[in-house]
Amino acid sequence: MSDKRAAGQYVETRNPSGSGPYLLVCEHASKHIPPEFADLGLPKEALTSHIAWDPGALAVALELSRLLDAPLIFQNASRLIYDCNRPPHEPSAMPAVSEVYQVPGNANLTQEDRDRRAEEFYFPFRGALAAHLDARKDTPTIVTVHSFTPIYHGKQRAVEIGILHDTDDRIAQGMMKAARGEATSYNVQLNEPYGPADGVTHTLREHALTRGLPNVMIEVRNDLIADEASQKAMAQTLCGWIRSAQDGLSHPETED
Repeated sequence: MSDKRAAGQYVETRNPSGSGPYLLVCEHASKHIPPEFADLGLPKEALTSHIAWDPGALAVALELSRLLDAPLIFQNASRLIYDCNRPPHEPSAMPAVSEVYQVPGNANLTQEDRDRRAEEFYFPFRGALAAHLDARKDTPTIVTVHSFTPIYHGKQRAVEIGILHDTDDRIAQGMMKAARGEATSYNVQLNEPYGPADGVTHTLREHALTRGLPNVMIEVRNDLIADEASQKAMAQTLCGWIRSAQDGLSHPETED
């Protein structure tokens, strides 16, 4: 599978000609920090942890891209440099603190520093998504793929798969219905462990809601997608739910 660079050094597209009625997005695909940032002053364990990226998310997204024959656009730089699921004015776009870690390289950033990072990392990513959507003749469903840590601030999270939505819940509700219908063994919850109030639906707001496109954000607990077999199995499960929800858009149930 070959890479295609798009609209910036750190933006990548896979399966750009995929014919499925979807666009997959993975904002936190990589833990890569360009050398000039000197690891942001962080220890090695932080640089490989969930604060730097969403472990397993890209692998799941790649398999979904194959199963759904859908284009996938992802960011190939750490969320600590710039979190592409946040707008430039949000402090969390370049966090000075991430969970229990202080991030020295993000402390005391000037507005010029922040603007420079936004120009290098955020705007090319946003532009790649917009250009792809502008070029399409259909109305694709946008699906963003994330993972989350099972223990956050010392507390165990019971939820295993989160199905997130903003003001448009069509796909999210359809996926929840599909999960319940197959009596999944996973603990699946709506707008958990995060929701719109936490600022995590920026990509959906920026690219889907403004265009009236169906959309959903998927969060998978990263201990469930820690190896290739579990990543492929999770993608298979999610693929079924996504297709069921998509079918529901074309064939909505009617009430008597």
